Amino acid sequence: MKNPLPNVSSSKKKMTITVSIVDDDDRVRGSLAQAVSRFPGCTCTGQFSSGEAALTGLKAQATDVVLMDINMPGIGGIECARQLKHAHPETEIIMLTAYQDTDSVFQSLAAGASGYLLKRADREELLAAILQVRDGGSPMTSHIARKVVQAFRTPTTTEKDTEKLSPRELEVLELLAKGYLYKEISEALELSYETVHNYIRRIYEKLRVRSRSQAVAKYFEVKRPAGTAGLR
Repeated sequence: MKNPLPNVSSSKKKMTITVSIVDDDDRVRGSLAQAVSRFPGCTCTGQFSSGEAALTGLKAQATDVVLMDINMPGIGGIECARQLKHAHPETEIIMLTAYQDTDSVFQSLAAGASGYLLKRADREELLAAILQVRDGGSPMTSHIARKVVQAFRTPTTTEKDTEKLSPRELEVLELLAKGYLYKEISEALELSYETVHNYIRRIYEKLRVRSRSQAVAKYFEVKRPAGTAGLR
């Protein structure tokens, strides 16, 4: 049995939640807008078919929650989320995708997303997620949440693990942790794509990891403030 949808009227926060949708699929975008508009306490204030259009429209007019397609041509959902979060830190972003890969989860969270749901999530799950991020939560499908937990189940990382990395490798790892794509790292550090790939391969070897998400998990383990080492 599903949990009942949270009651908007019981919240002490503002009654109307403004929601914008970013998705290059007209059918999906329209379906989401219809679902949001039918939910008491929510109003759909914007629909955008690309990351470029969303950045132009949403930078000018803030919205409470953004439902963001992760896989779009041009400016993808992750980069769009990063730029939008920089312009409006108070805006909550829920990534919507058909994929369940852990790397996308970490890239999205590093870019500033607060939640991550599969596109096949039903209407109740979607609308409950909107309320959760508005109230400070981070909604995810159970499958995604388990993957995030598993990714952090790595041996305790110490400063010695990252001391093995060269200054340039540390720069690359820091950009990975911020959600940068390989191409973006190449441009930011003025390196060829192949050179970036080689740096990342050496980072994996030195940190004894097999994926980007595990490398980022170790990075955050070292960067975690003192006194929170036992937190997950």
